[in-house]
Amino acid sequence: MTTPSRKKEAHKNWIKFIGTAGARFVVARQLRSSGGLWLSFQGVNLYMDPGTGALVHCLSANPKLDPTTLDGILLSHKHLDHSGDINAMVEAMTEGGYQRKGKLFAPEEALEDDPVILRYIRSYLGKIEILRENETYTLGDLKFSTAGRHHHSVETYGFNFHLPEATVSYITDTKFHPDLISQYPGEVLLLNVVLLAEMPDRKIDHLSFEDVKIILKESKAKVMALTHFGTRILQADPATLAERLSQETGKRIIAARDGMILNIDELIGQ
Repeated sequence: MTTPSRKKEAHKNWIKFIGTAGARFVVARQLRSSGGLWLSFQGVNLYMDPGTGALVHCLSANPKLDPTTLDGILLSHKHLDHSGDINAMVEAMTEGGYQRKGKLFAPEEALEDDPVILRYIRSYLGKIEILRENETYTLGDLKFSTAGRHHHSVETYGFNFHLPEATVSYITDTKFHPDLISQYPGEVLLLNVVLLAEMPDRKIDHLSFEDVKIILKESKAKVMALTHFGTRILQADPATLAERLSQETGKRIIAARDGMILNIDELIGQ
């Protein structure tokens, strides 16, 4: 008698917001935790933008997130609030360099021009891949791609994560421009929103809450999650702003919180 083969268990796809702080003052004062995102997609553990406090927040999470289970680290750009703990996370992932493993994905500027990744730490990694605009990368069963280079003060990229059921898009730090929306076609869209409103008297290359309203009109995303908040956004309360925008547009808008887990499978109805 032949035993029926078991159907392979589907991967659970989720994102944990280790920290939702954006802008230097929020990070410096720790008005929100900083530290980036832990992505678990297609059975792959990928840490994105390990800013200040990433390692401590992982180890103090409930349940604890074990850096030795990471398969790679993804850096959108080299600013401190995104890269402050990158060397510590590489060392933790590789058990102090005794287990050479993992891929690091980073812009060339983060490695060559005033580098944020220490040269001796690089030898601990299994591989380093340079990010360039409009390119596709793989890590295990996970495939993701960069969009065009962002309008930011350093070399910066956002990403589209291509899951079998849906695409998850992430617009990282950038100034708004008309071509931005079409480059992020995901059903789930994450946005770094630092500003409550534009500040024309200051050159700040970040999205504002007013930009979010424009993106909402053009984006085909079913769900939008906001994160990486600046001081004035926090004073206005991101959850209140998101709820108001949801009521105005009929779309689901989520304001991320420190430690929040976003279950992608549930969001897309799988």
